[in-house]
Amino acid sequence: MNSIKDITIYDIAARLHISPATVSRGLNGHPSISLKTKRKIKECAKELGYRSNAFASNLRKKCSNTIGVIVPRLNSNFMSDIIAGIEKTVSEAGYNAIISQSLETEKKEALNAVTMYNNMVDGLLVSAAYDSKNISHFEPFLKKNIPVIFFDRVLTSDLCSSITIDNFKAAYEITSHLITRGCKKLMHITGNTLCNVYLERMNGFKKALSDNNLKINSSEIIVSNLSFEAGIDLADRILKMDEIPEGIFVANDTCAASCMLELKKRGVKIPGDMLFAGFNNDPISKIVEPNLTTIDYRGFEMGEIAAKTLIGHLNHTHDINLTKSVVLRHELIIRESSNATWTRMKDIS
Repeated sequence: MNSIKDITIYDIAARLHISPATVSRGLNGHPSISLKTKRKIKECAKELGYRSNAFASNLRKKCSNTIGVIVPRLNSNFMSDIIAGIEKTVSEAGYNAIISQSLETEKKEALNAVTMYNNMVDGLLVSAAYDSKNISHFEPFLKKNIPVIFFDRVLTSDLCSSITIDNFKAAYEITSHLITRGCKKLMHITGNTLCNVYLERMNGFKKALSDNNLKINSSEIIVSNLSFEAGIDLADRILKMDEIPEGIFVANDTCAASCMLELKKRGVKIPGDMLFAGFNNDPISKIVEPNLTTIDYRGFEMGEIAAKTLIGHLNHTHDINLTKSVVLRHELIIRESSNATWTRMKDIS
């Protein structure tokens, strides 16, 4: 089957009996072309099904008015909030966003970066995959002075800015909260500690235990993919331990909620027998029973600030080289899953 030929400015020019140069100027809003002629050109272009060659135009202008965004996964409430903040901000500034997901692998992240580079994005916003170790696949951008900003999950580099929260401090606060409720034997369920957010949360957990003269056992720090399904498996693992923990801090809400529900199903009273805390303040934390103690930080705000920082740099109103790191506020939200003095502590006294 023969393909239909693309409509060009020459076809529009032939239909309207004007020069191709006039058509080109009219489509691009040139002031030398009258409003009446511009309107005729655009109506004819629409009727014939003309598509502008954005790639060729970008080559001429050396910019695309497009921001690239790479996230670990799209099926995350937190990432959805971030993307909403990014899209609102770039749209208001007259830019478009191309969004892709790495599916939590460095290999896919590198492929996404190549696609973004070949599409001539003006800048790149990235939240790194679980196993990303360095910025080598972003070096083509940096060599051409195309700005790269990391948010939430960041890769350390003097060449890139970052937008984060203080994960260490947040984890320290939530662990200290569990300790003040009477927990002396605590467990932390974390993600891949190659990833900055999980490493910092684990270190905050350890520091809180150390500052309260509590023993840190490696068996009480479990690395997981933090999925809903993983939470169910972890509940079984916890119940098979010789000494069941008194308080559990999980590095995200999804895994925390599923683990807590499975433990309840198996007869564990929460907060009566065990206290629980998550991280992110996802919607599930407010739906699960008991409601889950967590750390709140605003994904929408993080997306807005990341996009504003990048666009400010592109518009020459902000130099990202002068602000290498932005740390956003967070808040400990105490809910029913930990809002009680631990029962067995009461029984001892």
